[in-house]
Amino acid sequence: MAAQEKPNATGSFGPAVKSPGEAYVWLTSMGLAAGLIMVVFLMGLVVVKGVEAFWPRRVVQVTLKDDSPFKLIGAATYGGELTMRQEKRSRTIQASSDSDIPHMEMQLFVANRDVYGLSFKFLDVADIKSTEQPGSIVKLERIDGGPAIGTPLRIQFDGEKSLAADAAEFPAELERLVKEANERRDEIHHIEKKDVGRINARLEKLSRRQRTLEEKAESGADIQARIAEIEPQRSELQARYETLAAKARGLRDEQETVKLVYRLMSGQERTISVGDIIHYYHPNRLGGLQRVGLFLRNIWVFLTDEPRNANTEGGIFPAIFGTFAMTLLMSIAVMPFGVMAAIYLREYARQGATVQAVRIAVNNLAGVPSIVFGVFGLGFFVYFAGGTIDSLFFSDRLPTPTFGTGGILWASLTLALMTVPVVIVATEEALASVSRGVREGSLACGASKWQTIQRVVLPAAAPGILTGLILAMARGAGEVAPLMLVGVIKHVPDLPIDATFPFVHLDQKFMHLGFHIYDLGFQSPDAEAAKPMVFATTLLLIALVVILNLGAIVIRERLRRRYSTGAF
Repeated sequence: MAAQEKPNATGSFGPAVKSPGEAYVWLTSMGLAAGLIMVVFLMGLVVVKGVEAFWPRRVVQVTLKDDSPFKLIGAATYGGELTMRQEKRSRTIQASSDSDIPHMEMQLFVANRDVYGLSFKFLDVADIKSTEQPGSIVKLERIDGGPAIGTPLRIQFDGEKSLAADAAEFPAELERLVKEANERRDEIHHIEKKDVGRINARLEKLSRRQRTLEEKAESGADIQARIAEIEPQRSELQARYETLAAKARGLRDEQETVKLVYRLMSGQERTISVGDIIHYYHPNRLGGLQRVGLFLRNIWVFLTDEPRNANTEGGIFPAIFGTFAMTLLMSIAVMPFGVMAAIYLREYARQGATVQAVRIAVNNLAGVPSIVFGVFGLGFFVYFAGGTIDSLFFSDRLPTPTFGTGGILWASLTLALMTVPVVIVATEEALASVSRGVREGSLACGASKWQTIQRVVLPAAAPGILTGLILAMARGAGEVAPLMLVGVIKHVPDLPIDATFPFVHLDQKFMHLGFHIYDLGFQSPDAEAAKPMVFATTLLLIALVVILNLGAIVIRERLRRRYSTGAF
């Protein structure tokens, strides 16, 4: 029995005929698949490398062969964390009978940058005699100089007293000393950043007040009396400052009284103050749960601490807070202006050549390089607007600028100006999607045009408006070039929001995750050692942008469900 023929595209029976556009459908689907694969690969690379930055590795001790060139020019043993094995390309491999055997080399994170000059060292696998993982090895996290890896020898107290590493009480004593040193460091930080900072702020305020009164000395008879009242207040504050400074100096001296003597894996003995040790652990003694606990501890430190050692170690909390605050201020600034401009262009402006030219200009602004907006922000916001504000309201602080220099306010306004075209275009499209029948029904019920826009059109268009905000936030949070001109810097000890009046310091410079990545990757004193922090910070920046966008998406979906009938 012959096979039954199926109707073709024209409805008649016969052999199936492919649609002429089917090839393009497959082509576009292949393009989408390729794009998704690249995105997944990129995200996977960032996630894997970012997580590796926090996972504690074992430390290996490498003994070189007697004829090794590394032994002839350096030490007989090296040690560190094995970070990579790769085929050797550093020198030309001579052709020989075993030329088909790959020549491998390993990369060790030897730490101790103050001794070796660099944190990493490459060793030829063929030159290695043996490798082992000594349990006595300790990894020290120091305030300066990067990590140190070695074998503890003794604790040297002030004077001749010492405690050898093989003593039974050595581990508990070292743990106690490091804990006490960290507590003293926190106390020093509180004194210098909080207490002394408040006193310095009050002293500066008194100095400005005195200068103002001295400039008006001829305008009143009681001016000199008011100036005289300032001196006792300054003396009191100065006395409190000296007391706190003396206390901080005493705590710093205590940090230097106890030393830890340790031996590097290459043989040299080194001495470090226990007060310079932040944390330590034995990498080759850690069990599975201990490694997980240390992994979580490293993530917590990364998220909550301040950066140190040229931003290559410690945490990045100031950069996280600065990025979040700047993105929030940018969103607050861009939404009203973008929505109002779109409402005027769509609802009130007479459609014609002028409005069309404005729309073309808005669309072209979206393609202007971001650094151009940074130059404009520097000239208009910082020099013109900030200089005017200083001359009108902060003349007593001149020539030191207050708002006439880069700050988080000018950075937020610059990015708002850069992203406002995105919000205008998205809002116009959302307003245009509201059906004409809804508008006419509202007008027929006696509502004015503004009442119709306010109570009918805008609620129905809210999901589309929030889509524009999401796109603006995604672009603004990742920008770096304009921020380098209008307020972002490498390291800021204070946050733009704190408990000191007026609580929100819009004139203050700030840290940003994007600039932090640039600084680590291109300005770090040891770029190779900073690579893990680059990937970790990149992963965090992506996560922060995703979190901000998800928050806006949740709000958009709620509005869409609430006003789901607004477009009908």
